[in-house]
Amino acid sequence: MGLTYRSTGFDALTEMYSVDKKDKQHVFALAGNPNTGKSTVFNALTGLKQHTGNWPGKTVTNARGEFSIDGTHHILVDLPGTYSLFSSSVEEEIARDFICFGNSDAVIVVTDATCLERNLNLVYQVMELTDKVILCVNLIDEANRKKITIYRDKLEKELGIPVVFTAARNGIGIDKLKNTISRVISGEIKPCPQKVVYQDYIEKMVNELQPIVSEKIEKLDPRWISLRLLDGDSGITDTILNKIEKQGLQILINSADMIKSNYTKKQIREDITFKIYEKAEQVKDKCIYIGKSKVNRDRVIDDYITSRVFGIPIMIGILAVVLWITISGANVPSDMLSNVLFKFQDVLTAWCTQLGVPKWFYGLFVLGLYRTMAWVISVMLPPMAIFFPLFTLLEDLGYLPRVALNLDHLFKKACAHGKQCLSMCMGLGCNSAGVIGCRIIESPRERLIAILTNNFMPCNGRFPTLIAISSVFLIAGSKSGAANLLPALSVTGIVVLGVVITLLVSHLLSKTILKGYPSSFTLELPPYRRPQIARVIYTSIIDRTIFVLARAVVVAAPAGVITWILANTYIGNLSIIGHAAAFLQPFANLLGLDGYILMAFILGIPANEIVLPILIMSYLSIGSMTDFQSIDSLRRILVSHGWTYLTALNVLLFCLLHWPCATTLLTIKKETGSIKWMALSAALPTCIAIIVCFITTSFAKLTGLY
Repeated sequence: MGLTYRSTGFDALTEMYSVDKKDKQHVFALAGNPNTGKSTVFNALTGLKQHTGNWPGKTVTNARGEFSIDGTHHILVDLPGTYSLFSSSVEEEIARDFICFGNSDAVIVVTDATCLERNLNLVYQVMELTDKVILCVNLIDEANRKKITIYRDKLEKELGIPVVFTAARNGIGIDKLKNTISRVISGEIKPCPQKVVYQDYIEKMVNELQPIVSEKIEKLDPRWISLRLLDGDSGITDTILNKIEKQGLQILINSADMIKSNYTKKQIREDITFKIYEKAEQVKDKCIYIGKSKVNRDRVIDDYITSRVFGIPIMIGILAVVLWITISGANVPSDMLSNVLFKFQDVLTAWCTQLGVPKWFYGLFVLGLYRTMAWVISVMLPPMAIFFPLFTLLEDLGYLPRVALNLDHLFKKACAHGKQCLSMCMGLGCNSAGVIGCRIIESPRERLIAILTNNFMPCNGRFPTLIAISSVFLIAGSKSGAANLLPALSVTGIVVLGVVITLLVSHLLSKTILKGYPSSFTLELPPYRRPQIARVIYTSIIDRTIFVLARAVVVAAPAGVITWILANTYIGNLSIIGHAAAFLQPFANLLGLDGYILMAFILGIPANEIVLPILIMSYLSIGSMTDFQSIDSLRRILVSHGWTYLTALNVLLFCLLHWPCATTLLTIKKETGSIKWMALSAALPTCIAIIVCFITTSFAKLTGLY
């Protein structure tokens, strides 16, 4: 019958996943389960010679780098972390397609030495796709501490591929890994993978189907394609096999259906999976020895950290401590930074006076643009410089996956995905980063739910307002040494409320416009590890703090200019801001707020950090953003403008629940590719904020508390 594959279809995939390389250069793929230290191996091999981007047509990050062997630079492609190559997620699809169609000369599979048996599932799947496989058993130092002994020679014999032990965090075994790679590409080592032999009935069906597949497709391993057709992997048909002629595809599907007519897809898939895990268990029994004398430290800790009784209270307690350290620690450096920046404003004022610049120019660029940037930097930088390292420290310790495990059952009840809580944790630092973090959720429906609800986690830009208002009405004038603890507990309560709202809204969305059932997921709990302080500092300060701060400054500076113009352009006896506040006053009263508060939130759309300074400027009618001198002075300003405890409560609630900032909205537009979802992500929290504030105000009035 001849070949019936559409070469243009396969060629398009080959072009998409091929990596440009020079003569004598080789391309290597780096695969592995999440939390195996794959990224650490990647960094240890490539150092600073790496860059990131997105896979063609995908939102999943693509990391590539170069490493040198005997003076020749080779290319390393870091594939998304996956548990298998069955196409149940975008990450698995990318990893599978790159191995199938990319121009890699070998695949390096990174595994965790402390749980090698679980990782072998992916190893065997990769070995079915290609013979050129190198096994990197990472975290060997962790295994040694747990008295886990892995016999490398036996493991090599069982798998038929070269095996290298590494502890990439400490650079151990990296040179050996490079040497093994060199010997594989030179042909000195020839991997001969010992592939899994399945049940007799499956092998018989594969032998029948394989010749038909070989006749229709020449660019993929016919045994692997046969297995996927038999176990009913729809992703193979949808994303790969549709590249062949429709008639040829139908022949393959009909042939597979006829051959497996006596068996169900579920039975075949379960038997294939069972055989792989059975083989992995046999390898463990032959190649791994686990000492019994040492207490499993991680399991003892997890008995408390992840228990149904203690897990969530411990999580809330850790959050409260982190916020207390952030609030207490940020006060002094924030004041120091503020003094420096605002002293330089005096220098700018002197220069403008000497040069005789127009008053409008001085107001626009010094009182508007510069003062806004100074406020954002002095308010945001110290808390972020404390919060992000603490957050990264918890991540490096291995605690954040335990948070996902603790909340997984709650998200399942809300018909959402357990991984959503990881993106929520990222949202505590920046909602824009949290939205990007939703990429880890495989299901498009559940990813959308996570994106639409991420705004209910208060970001770092909202913390200044939450902390200031809490401090004003909880500790103003207090001499207690525990004064800083009260706003920390208050903000912790706000965060917990944000989690509750997230669960409720997720459930509402899953029952209405995003109907569906929660998908299960496998969460690999990494071992508790000693944090790498240098990495924590670099990641938190350079990758997170500076990035978020730069974005906030870029967005907030123009907002300061616009706000100054609105505050200094008068129509009659009132500025434009004053007229706008008067227009909003009747509606604001229904929410227990006032027109100036609503106006401040509206003008704060570019950056949440500027809401409070805009409000103070509007109250004092001074025409430029200003800072408050102390908690007591801020309390006097607010009380003199009619604030009560109910006003403070509604401001805290509105601050938590209102629309996302402009940067987050643009990120949502980019991630979803839809203006519709971006609009809904703004409308949904705004409506909830209005309803909640209306209910609290109405209840207070009905009960005589207001």
